[in-house]
Amino acid sequence: MKVIMQWTYHASKKPSAVFVSDWLEAGTALVITEDLEKAGRLKEVEFKDEFDTIWTKKELKKLLKEVEEEPQDVTVYFDGGYQKEKGMAGIGVAIYYRQGKKFWRLRTNLNLEQFDSNNEAEYAAFHEAVKQIEDLGVHHQSCVFKGDSLVVLNQLSGEWPCMEENLNKWLDRIEAKLDKLKIIPDYQPITRKENQEADRLATLALEGKAIFSKFEIAGSKEPFQQ
Repeated sequence: MKVIMQWTYHASKKPSAVFVSDWLEAGTALVITEDLEKAGRLKEVEFKDEFDTIWTKKELKKLLKEVEEEPQDVTVYFDGGYQKEKGMAGIGVAIYYRQGKKFWRLRTNLNLEQFDSNNEAEYAAFHEAVKQIEDLGVHHQSCVFKGDSLVVLNQLSGEWPCMEENLNKWLDRIEAKLDKLKIIPDYQPITRKENQEADRLATLALEGKAIFSKFEIAGSKEPFQQ
């Protein structure tokens, strides 16, 4: 969770001034606040999150305590494959996240029928990724979405128009789900090589090999590219 910190500097017989920070991790902002308090130069402070909600120091500390064991620092990799002759799609999703002091990876794939294009398969993969993070309990935070489909990522970000009716339906479903979960998406295009984990999962789905796994990664949330 990131916040903007606004605080009033005050010292006896000296002028007051209001300062506004850049975006900070909420925990970091609280550490800075406590340091300013120790210096005796902090009169007032408030924190604004990415949804424009204002928090007091007490409220922010309570919130961080409540969400301590919820999934955080979520990074999603997605990919879709398409077999035109069968109208079949294979989708793959890999999700990395921190929960408390542990790091986890979730992998899943699906074989889907009655698809019209590779772009539709990519949208279906993204939609499945959002469903998976919803099942994990992810909400009210920023999430990074990485894929090699410029069409999906640029249309979702609004950089490119979406003119195809069937793709617009997927886009609307995804945006509605993200809005419901209060998730701020960070869309990051990557190369096919960087996306090989999700690509492999999509390929296995087309081969009829279903995968679903979740396990702890020792000491890191960085992806294993296998």
